[in-house]
Amino acid sequence: MSKSIASIGLIIFITLYQIFSANCSEYSYGVVESCSGCSLNRLPDVKKFIFSDVPNYERVQFKHIQGAVPELVLYNNNEEEVERLQLSRLTRDECNELLQQKGFKKITIKDEI
Repeated sequence: MSKSIASIGLIIFITLYQIFSANCSEYSYGVVESCSGCSLNRLPDVKKFIFSDVPNYERVQFKHIQGAVPELVLYNNNEEEVERLQLSRLTRDECNELLQQKGFKKITIKDEI
């Protein structure tokens, strides 16, 4: 009887692990694409988000593209683009909330040590 309980426990564990893994790793990494000036100068909240907040997130980087409007591009584990979201109408707080909703975490000092 204890073998069957252990088997059921293992099945439940594997199932929960798969559900948790699927929800947490939908996106492998994100790239914020934008020009570094031009139209970004008219979007002070987004500019602050890109240069002050993006460097503090795990698996998120900034990519300068001349003349590009600010967008968050999300990739899967196969390095395929999964989703592209415009940031130009969002506030700095909304941009941060978006990254966190997509599963990205801020790096803490504790994580760096």
